[in-house]
Amino acid sequence: MHLPASPGWLLVALCAATGAYCMLRMRSHVEEQRRAAGGEALMGFGMAAMAVPAAVFTPPSWTWPVYAAVFGAAALRALWAARASAHHLHHLVGTAAMVYMAVAMAASPSHGASGVPFVTGMLLLYFTGYVLLTGVRLVPVTAGGPGAVRLGDRPELARACRLAMGIAMVAMLLTM
Repeated sequence: MHLPASPGWLLVALCAATGAYCMLRMRSHVEEQRRAAGGEALMGFGMAAMAVPAAVFTPPSWTWPVYAAVFGAAALRALWAARASAHHLHHLVGTAAMVYMAVAMAASPSHGASGVPFVTGMLLLYFTGYVLLTGVRLVPVTAGGPGAVRLGDRPELARACRLAMGIAMVAMLLTM
């Protein structure tokens, strides 16, 4: 993405921190949480890599088709996983958005991404709604009983992680 340096680095830091926390969540004792965290870690690190300011590093032209292939494979996995849980439909939209941005960057890398305005608008509408809904749902969850909850198993942190990636996606789509 072609962001100015300061916002670009902030977006890189936000996405990388989110990806790192999702890697921590992959150590959870809850099976479903481990599965979801892997896809979210891929999204976080992928978004961090895409947000590096172009003034610092302009990726070679072969990078964008690789991004599209990796996130295309992740989209197929999310589509398969959506059979069991509707939560994976959000992962499907997120990975499809990453494919869309990678294809747009491959089409015009020197002038910045210039995707199809209708598709960009629909993705912006979806992710803005997602951010607002997730923000409302981000109310502290009280523990059901005594005992410490592991950092990787805290549901409010998982929601905050998803909220951060949603905000980052809105920022990236706005720069298209």
